[in-house]
Amino acid sequence: MKVINAVMVFAMMVFASAYAQVTPKLTDPEIASVAVVANQIDVNYAAIAKAKSKNADVLKFAQTMSDDHTAVIKQAVALVTKLGVTPKDNALSQKLMSGAEKTKKQLSAKSGKAFDKAYIDNEVSYHKTVISTVEKVLIPQSQNAELKKLLQDVVPTLKAHLDHAEMVQKEFAGK
Repeated sequence: MKVINAVMVFAMMVFASAYAQVTPKLTDPEIASVAVVANQIDVNYAAIAKAKSKNADVLKFAQTMSDDHTAVIKQAVALVTKLGVTPKDNALSQKLMSGAEKTKKQLSAKSGKAFDKAYIDNEVSYHKTVISTVEKVLIPQSQNAELKKLLQDVVPTLKAHLDHAEMVQKEFAGK
């Protein structure tokens, strides 16, 4: 249980420290990079879950994450292609990737119910942090109206993911 809580705290700290260190203005290409990276990270987590879990609720959730976040990536790629913008790597997207690698290693080391609980706990904390970052950093700093709208449009989906993750998380409460 301590290891699982440590994974959640670590994920939140990575996002929080990345946020704190990258409070300076992000450009639209940097925002696009963060958006694509954040979505790809969740697709990667879902792939681990689909390979390791035997729990029907976790598998259904992971499939939803894979489908929905892949769709958002496609929308973002279509938009930046239309706008002629190349996503630009930055300190926040690099921090996200670094934190994700550590989380993937921790998740990959688990199996059975311990994996399921760690995965869904991570998804709850990850979605809380992503929602906060999108609402407080990416949307306010977006200069392009279409990029801003894409980010605004994805927030309800992210919140639905959080609700779904919290529902599945209740299955593992006390375990």
